[in-house]
Amino acid sequence: MRSQYLVKELLKDITTTLQPHIPRAAREAQLLLMAHLGCDELWLITNQNTPLENLEPLFSWVDRRVQNEPFEYIVNRVSFYSEEFYIAPGALIPRPETEILIDEVLKRVEDTNAALRFVEVGVGSGIISIMLALHLPNAKFIAVDISEAALAIAKINIEKFNLQERIELRLGSLLEPVDETIDYLVSNPPYIADDASLESNLSYEPQNALFGGNVGDEIIVELLNEVLKRNINFFTCEMGYDQKDRITSYLENKNYKDLAFYKDLSDFDRGFSLRL
Repeated sequence: MRSQYLVKELLKDITTTLQPHIPRAAREAQLLLMAHLGCDELWLITNQNTPLENLEPLFSWVDRRVQNEPFEYIVNRVSFYSEEFYIAPGALIPRPETEILIDEVLKRVEDTNAALRFVEVGVGSGIISIMLALHLPNAKFIAVDISEAALAIAKINIEKFNLQERIELRLGSLLEPVDETIDYLVSNPPYIADDASLESNLSYEPQNALFGGNVGDEIIVELLNEVLKRNINFFTCEMGYDQKDRITSYLENKNYKDLAFYKDLSDFDRGFSLRL
């Protein structure tokens, strides 16, 4: 690529470079250029003949996208629940279906002003605890992860939303670092079977946030055991599309009040809420 371009020429060349490798190449060319320039789509439309230079960082982004690195890691931004978050390798890229998990939790909180203690296992980028904290102004959160890299990313997002006083980050596995009484447990744990084959772009994401064991639901079962042992009243959890029957069977002879499953945007089973 050249050192200087008009906007329209640059978009055309980037699209041509991306076309053999990814779908929606023209749109991604626009998004990459907007992220590089810090401009919006209106600026691109009205400045087609504006000359641009110093484009080496943008060309590096294009090369990374050709290798199927996720767009969100390249620009370090991801949209979730109508908010923008920082994201980087080390934390799973939030998916739209996880927004449904937020809705499922909020449906079950009778008093949104209550001073509840939430615990999130597998905080990743922090998006679940942050969005719940924004909707529940008096709730406090303990957010746990086994990955120091994920906790560092979550810390950036928590500080962006000025929630340091309400969301405490802890390093550890599952509920090991939490001795306090828990009102509500929430998690989007790893739930893919270890031998599952994944799309190539998922190789860039932290594998310990994707794979949940030989069957896939082992971590969910461990969390269910903790819920029952600690008498945690509410637990909402994301799961694999094929795990409903196994979870139902596992809880068959356990003492609980209500188990409700919910579906994702593609009508697959995607999670559940358990009430003791």
